[in-house]
Amino acid sequence: VGPYVLITPNETRRNQLQRSKLSFAKKELDDLEQWKEEHRPGPIKLVPQRLGGKESEAEARQKQQMMLTQSKYQQKHKREEYIKAKKAAEEAEILKKKAIQREKAERLEVKKRQQEMQRKEMFLEDQYYKTNELLNRLDLGLPKSDSCQIANRGPESTAW
Repeated sequence: VGPYVLITPNETRRNQLQRSKLSFAKKELDDLEQWKEEHRPGPIKLVPQRLGGKESEAEARQKQQMMLTQSKYQQKHKREEYIKAKKAAEEAEILKKKAIQREKAERLEVKKRQQEMQRKEMFLEDQYYKTNELLNRLDLGLPKSDSCQIANRGPESTAW
């Protein structure tokens, strides 16, 4: 065995601690009871009402059943209205998207037409210059005074 010292408990000190713990717990419980007593809710004051008694039990059950079926139909109607509104919103969204696509297609078509017109104008301009250039070359190669003789010449003397 190893060296150790055993300290015997002090009985008076132990008893004193236990008594103080018990008195503290008792004091806490008394405080809790006092707080509960102070914060107890007051009496409930309701105005007397006449409940039922105006109609028979069968009528009340029938009325309850009718309200239940009406409630089911109202829920069904609400659901249908919600679905209709949702479909209408989706349809509006689709129409909006279609309109945007149509507008884009129209702009593209206008752009294509403009490019086509521009291309035709450039082609006509180019054709005009080329034709004038050819005519100028032909005019430079032939004498201008005897234009009548050119028309009467045979096929062997043509520039072509």
